[in-house]
Amino acid sequence: MSTKENAAVSQLLALLEARYALRVLWALRDGHAQTFRLLQDSVGSITPNTLNTRIKELREAGLVSHGGDGYSLTVSGQDLLKRLSDLQAFAGKWQLGQVKKAAAPAPPAPSSNSPSAPPSSSSPGAAPSPAPAASSPSSSVPPLDTGN
Repeated sequence: MSTKENAAVSQLLALLEARYALRVLWALRDGHAQTFRLLQDSVGSITPNTLNTRIKELREAGLVSHGGDGYSLTVSGQDLLKRLSDLQAFAGKWQLGQVKKAAAPAPPAPSSNSPSAPPSSSSPGAAPSPAPAASSPSSSVPPLDTGN
């Protein structure tokens, strides 16, 4: 990729990385114009100030326009979302993989007696550190005062 192409991609990513920018575009993907209030509801949990800022940035970038019916995607905005349409299919597959990974049993931890366990000392040739003493109810730590 040329330096000029890298700069264009970086510029576009900077615009899309802004908080809620992709959500605003995604909310307009069906092609129907939305009023400010409807767009705010579609995006969800966005403040009016943040939505105003994102709309302004996306309009300046030529991705969103405002007409009598409300906000909608420009031809450029539609083209961008068409190119991002594979994101939905990818997201579904990715999420399924995450669920499978979370449901998979964790590999067993290596036992301390196995030859593959790392040595317990931090310096080579040092004597092994003694095992920690077992705690007992008669330890020197006073009981917690609960104020009762």
